[in-house]
Amino acid sequence: MRIQREWFVNQLTFFPNLFPVNCYLVEEEDGLTLIDTALPFSAKPILQAAKQIGKPILRICLTHSHSDHVGALDSLKEALPTVPIYVSHREARLMNGDHTLDDDEPQTPIRGGFSSKLKTRPDHFLHEGIRIGSLLAIETPGHTPGSMSFIDTRNDAMIVGDAIQTRGGIAVAGTLRPFFPFPAFATWNHEKAVESARHIRDCTPSLLACGHGQMLKKPLDAIDLAISFATSRISPTH
Repeated sequence: MRIQREWFVNQLTFFPNLFPVNCYLVEEEDGLTLIDTALPFSAKPILQAAKQIGKPILRICLTHSHSDHVGALDSLKEALPTVPIYVSHREARLMNGDHTLDDDEPQTPIRGGFSSKLKTRPDHFLHEGIRIGSLLAIETPGHTPGSMSFIDTRNDAMIVGDAIQTRGGIAVAGTLRPFFPFPAFATWNHEKAVESARHIRDCTPSLLACGHGQMLKKPLDAIDLAISFATSRISPTH
């Protein structure tokens, strides 16, 4: 595992040279907010990283429920039984195994891997504008129907899950990057993903932190390029 820190954001990366999977420990005065839980074996390293920082994990927030983002959730909940779990109401349905689509949603298949053995369920539901410590929740559907991002109100650092990737080149979810194509393969709806990337851009993040790839400072120009390229790939018939 590799740990990198920018401001209050600690990026924990598993398999950094092969298939990088990130989760984040965001520092608050009284403790830490864990965003995503990475892979099934990640619980012990996450707890060790929190100990190294010297603060307790007070809450766990999920960007979405793909298995590489909730892999260690059950183990962490067992180790931290009083720590509340936050996820969007829409994403909670996927955690329950309900992959049906609402009538007002694009009728494209929900893709990616989901754990059928996940026991932990959310304690609180996320929605646009809710505050969790210093973090503001932002709805960014596209990669999955209920994907969320989080912006740190102290410095505008933004953690976006798989709404954008930087591994293999910056890209909006659904845009294929040949050197790291997996987020594209697992994306539900490209058009929604582009809308959410624009929403992220409108938040003017000072730091972009995603589920796969290194953190990027001053990311606005790069996000603009990613949106432009993603938009060019959308069929005009859609």
